[in-house]
Amino acid sequence: MVVVIPRLLRGSLGAICTQAAPLRSTPSALRYLTRSSVMKSKRRPDHLERTADVVRQEVVSAAKVCGVASESPSVKRLRLLVADKDFSFKAGQWVDFFIPGVSVVGGFSICSSPRLLEQERMIELAVKHANHPPALWIHNQHAADLLRERASKGQGYEMGTVRLLYSAKDTSELLFKKNILDLVNEFPEQIACSLHVTKQTTQITADLRPYITEGRITQKEIRDHISKETLFYICGPPPMTDFFSKELESSRVPREHICFEKWW
Repeated sequence: MVVVIPRLLRGSLGAICTQAAPLRSTPSALRYLTRSSVMKSKRRPDHLERTADVVRQEVVSAAKVCGVASESPSVKRLRLLVADKDFSFKAGQWVDFFIPGVSVVGGFSICSSPRLLEQERMIELAVKHANHPPALWIHNQHAADLLRERASKGQGYEMGTVRLLYSAKDTSELLFKKNILDLVNEFPEQIACSLHVTKQTTQITADLRPYITEGRITQKEIRDHISKETLFYICGPPPMTDFFSKELESSRVPREHICFEKWW
């Protein structure tokens, strides 16, 4: 997906935001309309039309979804990795949100601080559920949905491969294991998993046995999946998160490719 930071002068809502640093290109979907062309139309204007009078200095960058969390029954917080070092913003600015396969552009305020971007190359958007296509995409689609759409229609965003390394005390503590295996069986070429158990005392069932490894996730297993295109998402107790983050960095994985949620 592509995110664009507009530079705002005083507009129809009276918002003032400071200038953001320019990037190299402008998405072809971005268009400019005069106020007269918007006012003459009887249909409801989209985000770009409603903000056509706002002065923009386009800051364009690819972004990757690193996490989605529910802040309330109707609001999701979207966490995006923006690796481009030239991308910056000031508090109060929004992004124009270009989603692969979605023709309508979303406009969402950045709810995280510029400091998070400086430290982790991350921005966060808070998006309320609505029938607006970009909002629906954020609330309803993740990796499996995109794979299904491409398989059924032969078009849409082309997903890479996903491999889940999941460790727990025993198989009873492997949460969502049925959902995980259902996805692995539905998309055997795109989704794979390795389920680790460290203190298994009961017999492992036949359906789980092909996916189970007894013992912790090893450094070698992690290194076997390192590539220039790989993004790593780590979630677990702080010692585990710290250990694997350092291992990946020592294996020359760029810090912006290492995303984690640290438990406290």
